[in-house]
Amino acid sequence: MLGPASASDALHVAMASVARADLVLSWNFKHIVNFSRIKGFNGVNVMNGCSAMTILSPLEVACDDQNKEF
Repeated sequence: MLGPASASDALHVAMASVARADLVLSWNFKHIVNFSRIKGFNGVNVMNGCSAMTILSPLEVACDDQNKEF
């Protein structure tokens, strides 16, 4: 899914999975906040008994309905 050059990105998501994080925020649109990669991360999580998690960019969180100031 991610190549050797992206080991730190994979580690970031893996650590969040092991810590049972509900949400990962990242500006990394190429390797983390990417629809096909998110499906892959969550597929691996579910296959290994972990929960699927939400992965978003900070802008997606800042622009929710409760925060109209952005």
